[in-house]
Amino acid sequence: MSRYDYGVFIGRFQPLHIGHETVVRAALEEVDTLIVLIGSAAKARDPRNPFTYSERADMFGKVFKHELATGRLILKPVPDHPYSDTAWCAEVQRAVNEIVLEHFNKGGVVLHGLNDIRIALAGYGKDHTSYYLKLFPEWGNVQLTSQYGTFSSADVRKQLFQRIPVISSSVLSGAVADWLNAFTLTETFRGLLDEAEYLEAYPKEWGQGPFVTVDAVVIQSGHILLVERGRTPGKGLLALPGGFLDPRESIRDAAIRELKEETAISDHRGEIPPAMLGSFIDSAKTRVFDNPGRSLRGRVITHAFLFRLPERRELFSVTGGDDARTANWYRLGDLQPEQLFEDHWSIIDVMADL
Repeated sequence: MSRYDYGVFIGRFQPLHIGHETVVRAALEEVDTLIVLIGSAAKARDPRNPFTYSERADMFGKVFKHELATGRLILKPVPDHPYSDTAWCAEVQRAVNEIVLEHFNKGGVVLHGLNDIRIALAGYGKDHTSYYLKLFPEWGNVQLTSQYGTFSSADVRKQLFQRIPVISSSVLSGAVADWLNAFTLTETFRGLLDEAEYLEAYPKEWGQGPFVTVDAVVIQSGHILLVERGRTPGKGLLALPGGFLDPRESIRDAAIRELKEETAISDHRGEIPPAMLGSFIDSAKTRVFDNPGRSLRGRVITHAFLFRLPERRELFSVTGGDDARTANWYRLGDLQPEQLFEDHWSIIDVMADL
């Protein structure tokens, strides 16, 4: 009899490597069913998160085909919440509750709660990225006593994103290595490689920061104003109007300036003047977003301003300018996190009370 009914293993698996596989196999010796929660599941591609949830699930399918087919291994996506550990914990708890109740009840025993189910968190507390292992005291622990090797997914990605990609069969299963080889032949890989090269050169030209930026969260009649980025990084992704602080302006003035430059926001009388745009700012909602990993360019700290425009059937007109390829209004309910640049979805989530 296993020590636990269910195990929970959380990771980004960017990509899946043999260290992850070792944890999965060790956990399956201790639990009847292992739930793998794949993080950063609703995020735009970038060199740190190059693979979608479905692509990472495909990697698992190639390595653990039997375990997935028999139901001993269950995969589930989990989105990030970089500005709220509480919200992220709730996501994990809900995902596990839903899976356990659905999976267990298929056996003919109807459960309405998890009090009698033995659940354990599986993993290896290797560094600061494993802090989450302390966030679920209600669960038991299935921990390895030593890490497999000295590498991480970051090392695999570093070798991958080169003009001559290196895909190491010593740290990747053959099926995953084959998958990555095929991936390097795609246009998606070429775009990510360009971005990786840009990001590697960025601190050499501009330094490590910290840099101060501003972002405008502009809401009108259930819509949000977004621009499409015209340059690397994040070319083609949607973003909040914003940019870097000029040396001789206030942060508030910078937010208004960037909004005007990137969207040329106008009403029936023409472009809205700075003073009027400033009157739309909800000062009580102004917030700093400073997650250390929010940007791959370096340490970028942004100040977000919420602009509440008057409700009307005809939205203010906008036109893309400066670094923005286009500027458009989007219905808040239609947006998907993977459409947004860096942490802009999380900023919208917090600022617009989604």
